[in-house]
Amino acid sequence: MLRALDDAAVGRWSRAVVDSLGAARSRLDELNVFPVPDGDTGTNLLLTAEAGHAALDAALQAARDDGGRRPESPWLVLARGAVLGARGNSGAILAQLLRGLADGLADEPEVDGEVLATALTSASRTAYGAVADPEEGTFLTVARSGAEAAATAVAEGRTGLADVVRAAADGALTALQATTGQLAALRDAGVVDAGGAGWCLVLDALVGTVTGVAPVRPPLGGRPARPLVPVPGPPAPGPGSEVQFLLADSDPAAVARLQTRLAALGDCLVVVGVDTPAGREWNVHVHVADVGAAIEAGIEAGRPHRISVTALAPLLPPAAAPGVRAVVALACAAGLAELFAGEGVAVLTAPVDGVDEDDVLRAVLGTGAEQVVVLPNAAGAIAPAGRAADRARAQGRDVVVVPTRSPVQGLAALAVADPARRFGDDVIALAEAAAATRWAEVTVADQEALTSAGRCRPGDVLGSAEGDVVVIGADPATVARDLLDRLLSAGGEMATLVVGADAALGDSVSAHLAAVHPTVEVVRYAGGAGALPLLVGVE
Repeated sequence: MLRALDDAAVGRWSRAVVDSLGAARSRLDELNVFPVPDGDTGTNLLLTAEAGHAALDAALQAARDDGGRRPESPWLVLARGAVLGARGNSGAILAQLLRGLADGLADEPEVDGEVLATALTSASRTAYGAVADPEEGTFLTVARSGAEAAATAVAEGRTGLADVVRAAADGALTALQATTGQLAALRDAGVVDAGGAGWCLVLDALVGTVTGVAPVRPPLGGRPARPLVPVPGPPAPGPGSEVQFLLADSDPAAVARLQTRLAALGDCLVVVGVDTPAGREWNVHVHVADVGAAIEAGIEAGRPHRISVTALAPLLPPAAAPGVRAVVALACAAGLAELFAGEGVAVLTAPVDGVDEDDVLRAVLGTGAEQVVVLPNAAGAIAPAGRAADRARAQGRDVVVVPTRSPVQGLAALAVADPARRFGDDVIALAEAAAATRWAEVTVADQEALTSAGRCRPGDVLGSAEGDVVVIGADPATVARDLLDRLLSAGGEMATLVVGADAALGDSVSAHLAAVHPTVEVVRYAGGAGALPLLVGVE
């Protein structure tokens, strides 16, 4: 059990990281669906770690050949090797984290628990600063959570090195497991973030180095990602190429201008700087459509070298499995996505007014099924879902769009699904169940407008039935009760309620139904944050 990390321990940790990432490389590649599903996160993390370890190993060997003279701080050597050899988006972030650790640890005479916790926090902050447009639910989130857990351990008096590294590793793992619900791409694929999973392996390797016993962990999270294969041909429209280069003979002001320009040209921008014997160099990574413009920007900023350009070829799943059936449901909020996922269907999370047919197509093909039903669950999503279905049929899939205009119609359709029926018969049953469900919703007006119930103003509560506003009021509960009374005046045996963030609204409506419509069966779901205040279905 180590009380502090010395030079030899840094070397052993670096070797353990390479071994761990090498063993997990294929699985990490398989998990890679964000920011681009190009299946190379494990490979890029491993190559970056190998570059760092090779530099450190060479420096330690040179020191041994020189009679045991202590070389430059091993933290600095490891970080420099990783930055100069970083590959891809995930590799650049790993290199930045190692450089952040080096900044905090290189001059420390003894790296104990408290010192390491401080360095992990600083490294996480610098990693966020290196990424042009950081998102939560990613590699960065996992790294920050691990650092926060280490800091918490120190604050609680658990300052031993072993306690701190265990806390960091456990905190990162907890954050990793939560990433599936934080990003739509991860939720749709049912996997954790690949880069974050790699960082958990790096921290577990540190636990093993410090304690002598590596943590026993469950397999890397999520169901196996669908195997993806690149489609031959030119890059797809948009940021279709990965450009990466080292930049020398520059300065911070020029690099800042470069970052601004590259951010306007593409995405997935990461810029990491490191000091070398010849001066400061930066590793620049970006996804762009215009490769020439990106390289030209690098030339204006300094001297780009070791330039690599990789086409981000469009990825598609393999051929459909004959006879396999699936349902794809669209959802506009995380709570609705979880609701549909609980019914065993593939979920595509997208804004009601911004459904992209390419995303629908990917979701359909991604099921790997030959027969697919699509539930748009919003009037504005029906047309793009139909176009995606046409394209999927051209690729040999039997795809039918059941034109559900509300999530409650989608839930009603799923309630009667029966995979034992013939596909065509099952589609008819789903469509009939959806059509037999009258749907309504309670919303809040965001602008002045003339509706079928009169003029509304921003902040007014609107009760709509089948897409037409029938009630305008100031109180959501009052509007919801009036809306339900109108719907049930035409009859109904069951009311389905999907309640948004305000649970009290659901309580009020449920109590009203119990008192005024006692024979109506009520089924209530939580729509969660982002969902409309209330969705209603009456059957």
